Amino acid sequence: MNILIVGGGGREHAIAAALKRSPKVEKLFCAPGNAGISRIAECFPVKATDLDGIVELSKKLKPDYVFVAPDDPLVLGLVDRLNEAGFKTFGPRANAAILEGSKAFSKALMKKYGIPTAAYETFTDAAKAIEYIKEKNSYPAVIKCDGLALGKGVIIAQDLAEAEDAVKSMMIDQKFGKSGAEVVIEEFMDGTEVTVLAFTDGKTVKPMVSSMDHKRAFDNDEGLNTGGMGTIAPNPLYTNEIAEECMKNIFVPTVNAMRTEDRPFKGCLYFGLMLTKEGAKVVEYNCRFGDPETQVVLPLLETDLVDIIEAVYEEKLDGLDIKWSGNSCACVVMASGGYPEKYETGKEISGLNEDGQLSDGSAFVYHAGTKLENGKFLTSGGRVLGVTATGGDLSSALDSAYKAVGEISFDKAHSRTDIGRRALSQNK
Repeated sequence: MNILIVGGGGREHAIAAALKRSPKVEKLFCAPGNAGISRIAECFPVKATDLDGIVELSKKLKPDYVFVAPDDPLVLGLVDRLNEAGFKTFGPRANAAILEGSKAFSKALMKKYGIPTAAYETFTDAAKAIEYIKEKNSYPAVIKCDGLALGKGVIIAQDLAEAEDAVKSMMIDQKFGKSGAEVVIEEFMDGTEVTVLAFTDGKTVKPMVSSMDHKRAFDNDEGLNTGGMGTIAPNPLYTNEIAEECMKNIFVPTVNAMRTEDRPFKGCLYFGLMLTKEGAKVVEYNCRFGDPETQVVLPLLETDLVDIIEAVYEEKLDGLDIKWSGNSCACVVMASGGYPEKYETGKEISGLNEDGQLSDGSAFVYHAGTKLENGKFLTSGGRVLGVTATGGDLSSALDSAYKAVGEISFDKAHSRTDIGRRALSQNK
């Protein structure tokens, strides 16, 4: 079987590595890919958002499946286009990907079907949004762009001045383009965040191992929100009791709601959850594998990923028993200095072998923002590498991941030193 993966980050490298383990896979293609992915898949310089280009490439390569990984092409309708051209796909169609494409839509869906989430209001007028914030006078206040914003379109304002700045940057200055034309203002939920990715064929939902992301740029959860500076799996706070509660009150109702709305969701559905005193609530939905959550979840998958892709496509997920390792996994992101704001690229990465890995195999290095020039690995993005290790417990996985981070370097490299620390302390 030949499979084309659409995307070019750490998540796509993790998906490619998982597919590479399958005895059913003969050849992997990726568009556009990156330097690390190019060592296990043939890469083509077609942007994930170039829908015409991806369809044409698919016609040329004739893959058995096209795995659409990032949010942008899913929301733009790449799966629809590929299906129309006769290709089997993994990923939701545009009318289901709206769960991530519009926060206003997802909040309205939760309200309609009684799925627990934060109280909210939506606004298309900046003055009215600020008026509402003043009226509520409750801080922190959560202000979100309605549309996609690379994981950065959420601001948690600590006071009125910060809230006004957030509304102004999104709606008036258009910092996030059209994504900020409408904003969602939510009550702040106090609790612990958990991410649960789930496979679903539109009828059956099968959750994966839980994980914990670390969004802030610096230690102790300080600095700006990023796309994610590291992850651990499983999340020790996500107990079996909470998992049962989420299945009953959130996961199954969401999949059923989408089917009822004639928007069946097929692919990977990402549940961003907050464990509050009142129980688990939805922070956000994503319409695809998370990044860097995928980097710690897929290494723990024991079932052949190809079998899952086929079961999802054929709507036979209820007949598949998905097995997971009992180990822990940790991923530490090495980012360019200055990320998530201004940063330089083109820095040579040292410590990696010709496959972009550590020679001793103590950890797996998922490439996110890298390119290959004259046989050298160079930085080409904000998040550069996701250094990932598994272990019998979280502590040993983290030790291995951080030891590996110490063996890799590039100019102005930045990584958090406290990934998983909170989970370890809470697990005692």
